[in-house]
Amino acid sequence: MMERWWAWQFALVALATIYLSPSLGKNTEFLSDTLINNVVADPRTGRLYIGAVNALSQLNPDLEVESRTETGPKRDNRMCTPPVTDACEEAVDTDNHNKLLLVHGAKDVLVVCGSIFRGICSLRNLSNVEQLLYFSDTKGEKSYVASAEESVSVVGVMSYFTKDRDNFTVFLVGKGYGSHDSTKLISTRILEDYGDWVVFDSIIEASAVQANPFVLRYLHDFRFAFKDGGFVYFLFSRTLGVQDTKNYTFISRMCEDDQGYYSYTELQLNCSSTNKYNKAQAAYVAAPGEVLAQNLTESGQNGHVSASDKVLFVTFTSDEDPSNSAMCMYPLRSINKRLVEIIGACYSDNGIINERAAVYSPYSSKAEELCSSNNQNNMALRYKCGAEFLPSPLASKAEFALTAKHPLVRKGHMTAVAVAVEMGHAVAFLGTATGEVLKVHLSAQPEVYGRAPGEVTGDKVNKNLLFDTSLQHLYITTEKKITKVPVQACHLKTDCQSCVAMKDPYCGWCVLEGKCTRNQECSRSSEENTWLWSPNNQCVKIESFNPPNLSCKKTQQIDINIPTHPRLRPSDTLMCVFGNFTSNAVMVIGSQGLVTCSLPEPWEIPPTPDQQDFVSVPVKVMVNEKIKVTSGEYHFYNCAATVRKNRNTPCIACVTSEWGCQWNARDHSCSDRNDAVDGDHVVKPQKPDSCPQFESPEPLLIPVGFQIPIGFQGRNLEIYMGRRFSMGTELMKHTEREVLQEQGSKFKFTGYEFAYDKQQEVNVSFHIKEKDTERKIDSTLTVVLYNCSVGREDCSLCKHADSTYQCVWCSATRTCVYRELCPSPQPAQCPDPEITDIVPRFGPLNGRITVTIKGSNMGIKKEDIKKITVAGVDCVHQEDRYSVSTSVVCEIGPAKRVPPSDLPFVPTHKGAVEIEVEGGRRGTSQVFFTYRDPKPVAVDPAKGPAAGGTVITIKGDDLDTATKDDIAVTVGTVPCEVLSFGKEITCKTGRYRGQKVPSDPLTVTVRYGKNTTKDVSAAYQYSENPKITDYYPKASFLCGGRRIVVMGNGFDLIQRATMKVLPSTDEFTQNTTPVEFVQEALSKNDTVLQFYSPPANSSDSQSLRTVLQLDNVMEELKSFDYHPDPTFNELNKNVITETSIIIVTGRGFSKAMTAKEAQAFVGDASCHVNILQDDKLILEAPSSQPRARSKRQRRDTTNDLLELVVKFGHGEWKVGSVYYARKDDIPLAIIIPAVIVPMLLFIAVSVYCYRRKSQQAEREYEKVKHQLENLEESVRDRCKKEFTDLMIEMEDHTSDLSEARIPFLDYKTYTDRNFFLPSKDGANDAMITRKLQIPEARRAIVAQALNQFSNLLNSKTFLINFIRTLESRPDFNARARGYFASLLTVALHGKLEYYTDIMRTLLLEMMDEHVQSKNPKLMLRRSETVVERMLCNWMSICLYQFLRDTAGEPLYKLYKALKHQVEKGPVDAKMKKAKYTLNDTGLLGDDVEYSVLTLQVLVHGEGPDVTPVKVLNCDTISQVKEKIIDQVYRNLPYSQRPKVECVALEWRPGSTGQILSDLDLTSQKEGRWKRLNTLAHYNVRDNATLVLSRVLHTQSFHQHQDSYEEKNSLLEDDNTFHLVRPADELDEVKSKRGSMKDKAMTKAITEIYLTRLLSVKGTLQQFVDDFFRSVLCSSSVVPPAVKYFFDFLDEQALRHDNVDEETLHIWKTNSLPLRFWVNILRNPHFMFDVHVTEVVDASLHVISQTFMDACTKSEHKLSRESPSNKLLYAKEISTYKKMVDDYYKGIRQMVPVSDQDMNTHLAEVSRQHTDKLNTQVALHQLYQYASKYYDVIIQSLDEDPAAQNKQLTLRLQQIAAALENKVTDL
Repeated sequence: MMERWWAWQFALVALATIYLSPSLGKNTEFLSDTLINNVVADPRTGRLYIGAVNALSQLNPDLEVESRTETGPKRDNRMCTPPVTDACEEAVDTDNHNKLLLVHGAKDVLVVCGSIFRGICSLRNLSNVEQLLYFSDTKGEKSYVASAEESVSVVGVMSYFTKDRDNFTVFLVGKGYGSHDSTKLISTRILEDYGDWVVFDSIIEASAVQANPFVLRYLHDFRFAFKDGGFVYFLFSRTLGVQDTKNYTFISRMCEDDQGYYSYTELQLNCSSTNKYNKAQAAYVAAPGEVLAQNLTESGQNGHVSASDKVLFVTFTSDEDPSNSAMCMYPLRSINKRLVEIIGACYSDNGIINERAAVYSPYSSKAEELCSSNNQNNMALRYKCGAEFLPSPLASKAEFALTAKHPLVRKGHMTAVAVAVEMGHAVAFLGTATGEVLKVHLSAQPEVYGRAPGEVTGDKVNKNLLFDTSLQHLYITTEKKITKVPVQACHLKTDCQSCVAMKDPYCGWCVLEGKCTRNQECSRSSEENTWLWSPNNQCVKIESFNPPNLSCKKTQQIDINIPTHPRLRPSDTLMCVFGNFTSNAVMVIGSQGLVTCSLPEPWEIPPTPDQQDFVSVPVKVMVNEKIKVTSGEYHFYNCAATVRKNRNTPCIACVTSEWGCQWNARDHSCSDRNDAVDGDHVVKPQKPDSCPQFESPEPLLIPVGFQIPIGFQGRNLEIYMGRRFSMGTELMKHTEREVLQEQGSKFKFTGYEFAYDKQQEVNVSFHIKEKDTERKIDSTLTVVLYNCSVGREDCSLCKHADSTYQCVWCSATRTCVYRELCPSPQPAQCPDPEITDIVPRFGPLNGRITVTIKGSNMGIKKEDIKKITVAGVDCVHQEDRYSVSTSVVCEIGPAKRVPPSDLPFVPTHKGAVEIEVEGGRRGTSQVFFTYRDPKPVAVDPAKGPAAGGTVITIKGDDLDTATKDDIAVTVGTVPCEVLSFGKEITCKTGRYRGQKVPSDPLTVTVRYGKNTTKDVSAAYQYSENPKITDYYPKASFLCGGRRIVVMGNGFDLIQRATMKVLPSTDEFTQNTTPVEFVQEALSKNDTVLQFYSPPANSSDSQSLRTVLQLDNVMEELKSFDYHPDPTFNELNKNVITETSIIIVTGRGFSKAMTAKEAQAFVGDASCHVNILQDDKLILEAPSSQPRARSKRQRRDTTNDLLELVVKFGHGEWKVGSVYYARKDDIPLAIIIPAVIVPMLLFIAVSVYCYRRKSQQAEREYEKVKHQLENLEESVRDRCKKEFTDLMIEMEDHTSDLSEARIPFLDYKTYTDRNFFLPSKDGANDAMITRKLQIPEARRAIVAQALNQFSNLLNSKTFLINFIRTLESRPDFNARARGYFASLLTVALHGKLEYYTDIMRTLLLEMMDEHVQSKNPKLMLRRSETVVERMLCNWMSICLYQFLRDTAGEPLYKLYKALKHQVEKGPVDAKMKKAKYTLNDTGLLGDDVEYSVLTLQVLVHGEGPDVTPVKVLNCDTISQVKEKIIDQVYRNLPYSQRPKVECVALEWRPGSTGQILSDLDLTSQKEGRWKRLNTLAHYNVRDNATLVLSRVLHTQSFHQHQDSYEEKNSLLEDDNTFHLVRPADELDEVKSKRGSMKDKAMTKAITEIYLTRLLSVKGTLQQFVDDFFRSVLCSSSVVPPAVKYFFDFLDEQALRHDNVDEETLHIWKTNSLPLRFWVNILRNPHFMFDVHVTEVVDASLHVISQTFMDACTKSEHKLSRESPSNKLLYAKEISTYKKMVDDYYKGIRQMVPVSDQDMNTHLAEVSRQHTDKLNTQVALHQLYQYASKYYDVIIQSLDEDPAAQNKQLTLRLQQIAAALENKVTDL
């Protein structure tokens, strides 16, 4: 307990310290709970007003909240007109985004407009925003000011308005267009009730800039509004019209008190000469200051600009280059001047300037002349506010835009700008999309010199960037935070150098106060040199000292020259500080900065350091004792120390030093120059020749190991007459030798016998000492000592030595020595060459590689080599690579060709190397050289990306022939860099330059030496480079470790994939060496790469670029962001209770992390992260107490505290310690019941769980259904609208859909399509073509035989036998059975009663079979037997009339509606995917931009009438043709319309016409992909006229293709695409397997797409319901066949006792809905003369699937895994199921249809239609089966007594005889 108490005490003290200490340099900030929309300041009070989502706050200048009010959420819906009451059912809680805040200081009022209630505004008290002064939502549309949509921008400005001498306060509003807003682009709003006007009423009606038609075309984005000089200005970007999507920036101007907006004029602003930066983002108006004004004037574009003029500063982004943005400057004087020119041109000169049209009227479709001409030149000035009779509104044409040519360009987006002037210099503060604020000095070359202080959160900076009233601070607003930061931080720099290095225009070094300050804070800044401005980068410097240096033995006065020293006042004191010594100083009167002061006394000077002859003392010049003005270093020299530099020559070192020292030979000392001391023994400075010295040794070369006497000269030695000297050297340390004087100045000594073997030569210096005093006398004696044996290991090398060395080869010792050291005579010749090694030992048969022979005694010079043979082949000596004696290089020739011989002799090209040198000496190697033939066989891998970088391994035999240097590898013609050489060769492929990718398989060539090349043909193929299509997530913290999944294709070919993070250099990066952070791939397959994001220990997360390095391919992940690591606060609550929820707070969590990825641990147990928000983590702690994580903590048993660790990727944060709440001991009385009760509970729970489990599936289904209902609810409104649109659009299709107008097929075509179209020959089936090749002569016989065969088929015995026999044959497959049944149906169509009887008989047999085998439910499940197909055909026949009379119309309407809906949106012609569809697999995932065009189509040769046709600009030409044909020939059935390939489409935009086609020479290429041409590609506009003409020969139409088929194949070529480029097949296979599919995708289709499907579903719902009703309604007409057949099934069910109600339901379903209706629904062309496209077919498939599901009895358990089409109609299925049940019940209750009635009905059908059918062809085709199985049929008939009675065998034989020549004749 004691410990716990101490902990609390400590915590309290710590808290007190934190709260009571002043904030340590932290900026004040305000945090908002919601997104901040607008910030305005009241200039009088400095207060800030913050308009955020759902809140309005009033802050004092220090960002403390004074007042706050909630403004939302409120119940609202954009569809409802305010006031929103309960009558508005759609109303939901809606967020209120603040759209506009305006301060009206005079009346102490704040105007606040939000996004709810259609943008109505309110007035609030400026001193207390909680007080609402005015709000009314009952005034209707006139009071709708702002926009209801978040994305629409609104700007405003306070102004005034006069009427009838009254002056009103108004505000002007500019806003973009939202779909439910007021349509006014610009409006003037009054702030009081007056006359008919109410508060917020729009009091000016100026239709031109308020009317409706323009809004959809010109997408306005207002960014800024301001007033100046009686004018109001609006800055915005907009598009130029319908087709153009590019934005242009405009500034519009009008007079403040303009009664009708007559003066409204727009001027285009271009940023950069090419207008690259085209979209304004933020703006600021400020005076430029003198310097910028002068620069703007000098640039020559703006005329004269003065310091007090206003300039508009605008930041822009670029549509063409989204990665950069720019800031441009426009003086208002230039804007006004250009506006006056444009207005003047329109008022007076027909809108012409310099013979070019300069003006147009925006927002108007008026074609008549806008401008007028009168010769009054000053109209624009006379009517500066326009007039009713003058044209308006006006806009400049693009050529007359005002252009700022020199923008300040930055990487990233600049989203805000504010400008201040400091001392005549303009400074811009630029906010960015990443949350930084850059400081820019707007000098002649604008320079970014810093960033505003404050934490960079990565959120966008709001465009409201404001200064406080004193201009000392900046308010920076990001998404949820406002920070107040000082505009400068001069005081943080403490020395001049760092102060001026900032280049901050606000700062300078205040010299006499010794601090970095603003100018006005430096008290004497007006005096020269007292305040040094930071951008000048100059500090006060010492230029020179006089004297420049001084002996450390002296002291005197010194002059310090400081030219830039500020003037001093008499009261100022000046001091010099030398090290620790201080002296007073004076400024020399009349000089500029000459300071005189005293130097320290000699004993105060620090000692001279070793190895130096001077000491450097720091000098500081101080003002007023404390302030350092400048500093430097002063040198005090020490002559006595100069001899340290060279101790062998003390005198020379002394007198040659830079300090001017002199040498006293008598004292042997060096001292300061002293002219008083004189004499022969004194050597003056710079007179080294006068020094006593020894020089000129002889000889200069001394051999090792032999003592040679050395003689030398002496000079100036008079002072040493009679003295004795000794001599020594460092090499022979302790042996001094006496010097002998010869005559005069010559000396010598006996020399040494040196020992030295480290190098061939070394310099040896000798010193000479006077023997008595041991003083060194100058000696410059240096000789060269050499050793013959070093580096001369053999005789040849020895002989090669320079003759002056006198080295000889001593045979006795076998060493190279000095001549005198060898007792034996020297041999005249060296021994024979010896070869120790040859490299390489193998060579190719063709030779021409270099061989290096290593050994000894191989000659002295290159000419000594006489001959070299390698394995008996001559080898050419490469003289330039010869090394004396040890190495010879030669180039071998080809191996010897062995002469042909009958002996079975196998040549082994192997042998020794032989070398012959000068003197006939020869050497032979012990190692052998072998010629052999390398055989590369295989290359692995066989594919790689075209960018190269793949390491390939070449395998084969004897590859390690020659050396690595001899071989070169190429792939095709591309060099491959050899990496390793041995039994296998590896090399790295280079970049492939060819056009064709993938390349053909290329030959890999290995080149050995100069003329051996070995190919592996077709061994390697360059494939497409890997492509990255997407990756997620798109952010990481700097700590890295987040799993990044990269998707694309072609990754299998990559060997090494890494993710790199590189710093992108900008002006703030000091270090020049970029650091890379690299992470290898975690896992990889062909389409997915996974990485952990690399940890980037960089201080600046903003300037990091992330790239993927895939072998040689570098792909930058453009929008991948690194965010600073999150920060965690201390835990508020350390105890974990039963709820076991832990809340961790902090900042920046959600920037690069999700709850799923984050991990947290309590002790050693993991806890689940439930919720992750940006500032909050909610964790679920383990319910029981885990163990401590570290062993130390575990040992410490007293401690219950467990560490809470949060882990984001590689980053781990110890957030704090937690402990579990202790439970007290429990008495026994409680324990016993506590054991028994749970046991009872356990039993109860088990029972409950069992029951619950059984209900769980039901609940899961309900849940999914409920979610779908909610989702559907959300799209219902859209569906209603879509449905209404569809109904209106289809009215002309459906209003006259009488039977005549529905293109029903005639009976013959209907039966053909139903019976035979699915057969393997399809439309070419003989039954459909009616063609039989029978010779004329045989026709009568054949016809007679077929009649007999028909009679035979009418024998039930024969027919049943025939069918059974065929079905027993194994090769009579399901397709054959179906076809046979259809032939039978046609053959027996004349006797449908008989056909029905046969069918019944077979059905009964089949039923018995199924019932006996105990699986009755399987009956009629498929169409695998003849009878099942017969039933299918029977239904088709019997329901034809019902289709025509009843069910056809709703089916046709459904088909038309579906087709219409699909074609309303883009359809990908290649992928067959559509934006509007019911089928999720056919859904066009990508959002395709498109617009609807109405084309006026003229049909060539069919009169002048045009047909308007709606198409999309993204349609391919073929799609356009289809839509045109559909519309133009809508009254013709499909089969009678011209086909797409038979018509040409011509567009005549000008005088010439242009034929439009899917592919032509203008088609765009994207890599190897070709995009199909669309209307947008040809730039066809709305209302364009196109001519449709028939083409007789396809050839003339497609000149460069031989036929339509070929053109089609060109279109089908894999390399064409329409809207979406298809993924590679490999991807598709993978995605089908599911490796690619996102987990979420497999769980449920993403909501976005589901809503798209739901909206189509909702739109078509009525048509689907109508069709289902028409088919499943028993109350109206039910075809007799259905009642008859269902009764038959009911009877049979009663007959069999194991057929329950469910089985009966299945039988009925299988016989009618699934057998017939589903078929018709899926194939409308079986009933109507229409063409069903694949896209429509896909949606029909979904509806038919729903129909099938409705007919099944089984309950569908829906879950998230269910396919989307099941989910789509999940809600309706139950309704449809009930319809099916009711239908079956209704039929059962109907009056039965007797056999007689049925037969009558069937006879009528036979009578009406039989003669239209191909009965003869059917019989002939049936006979083919009889013929094929003839023997078996005969055998079967013979075994049947009934058949024998009727002589059926004989009859069949007769028919066979008549048709005997069937094979040849037919």
